Amino acid sequence: MLKKIKAKSFVLVCGIFVGAFFLGRMAAQVVPAATAIIQSGADGNWGLSFQEDGKPPVANASFEELAKYNAFYAENTQEKVLYLTFDCGFENGNTPLILDALKKHNAKAAFFVVGNFIETSPDLVKRMVEEGHIVGNHSYHHPDMSQMGKEEFTAELGELETLYEQTVGTPMAKYFRPPQGKYSENCLQIAKDAGYKTCFWSLAYVDWNQDSQPTHEEAFDKLLKRVHPGAIVLLHNTSKTNGEILDELLTKWEQMGYTFKSLDELPV
Repeated sequence: MLKKIKAKSFVLVCGIFVGAFFLGRMAAQVVPAATAIIQSGADGNWGLSFQEDGKPPVANASFEELAKYNAFYAENTQEKVLYLTFDCGFENGNTPLILDALKKHNAKAAFFVVGNFIETSPDLVKRMVEEGHIVGNHSYHHPDMSQMGKEEFTAELGELETLYEQTVGTPMAKYFRPPQGKYSENCLQIAKDAGYKTCFWSLAYVDWNQDSQPTHEEAFDKLLKRVHPGAIVLLHNTSKTNGEILDELLTKWEQMGYTFKSLDELPV
């Protein structure tokens, strides 16, 4: 069993939005940040206690515990390398800016998409692939998958795989990010059995609320202080702030000595 933690020590940095969000134009039903708590072990929400000055956060599962399920949240290294990932629930004009910044810095990222994003933005998905990025599985409908049985769980992944292959013409990369950051040992095992690697994160900030976007200064304050060697960075493509600052953010990280790698280069 993954280790139990004291709930008050951890802050939830969520995935994008609850599953109902993706119906219609998806009214913004957001999972509140900094309010959800970890229940125990892997049966709850992904949680981090952030540190600063180049130190990795304390997570509610260790590298070794997650490795049993082909899961990871960072690279255990002192090398100044970063892995950039984006959760994509829908398109609101910021993804082209994000892709432009990544291309300028020759940085390869992973975009975790849902069914709605592929359906409405196939050209952006194709651009991601053409420019060397990974497109990962964030489920088709973005539900809480932590307590699903094997059949329902694999159907969520499989439906998105089919849509992706119909759109792009090639099979989807086998990287999975749990919707809403909710997971259990059972769902980690099901994902592993389906050939997936489960990707959590070690660096994120509250960027998903369109009605309360952080200022550039607030974003830099969090993302520069919390960065650490081997970090997997979670950002949201829907964030106007992210679209505006990414070029400068990548420059600042480079000035700090960091380089960027693809998840395919992560030694897990």
